Amino acid sequence: MQSTLVAFGMFALFTAGAASARADDYVLTIKEHRFTPAEIKVPANQRVIITIVNEDATPEEFDSSALKVEKVIAGKSNGVVRIGPLKPGHYPFVGEYHEATAKGVVIAE
Repeated sequence: MQSTLVAFGMFALFTAGAASARADDYVLTIKEHRFTPAEIKVPANQRVIITIVNEDATPEEFDSSALKVEKVIAGKSNGVVRIGPLKPGHYPFVGEYHEATAKGVVIAE
């Protein structure tokens, strides 16, 4: 029984470590129709997940022809986009509903 508990504990520890690796995914926040951070550096040639947190009351569309992504995020909610793998370079994105202020870039290195 004790070896079963030890094995389960090791599995739980390993699983928790894998879950915390997801915390290294990227988060963009929309507030006052601006993206923060406006620049995200990601590893080239790898798929990444970006969680977009919209703190504004109104919806915003994360839009990037360079990344081939369009995603509407309702006000006061979150959305997830998966991008890549990307070649090294700069990939601009905008908040389509507020293009004058909601701008940013993904930099793959």
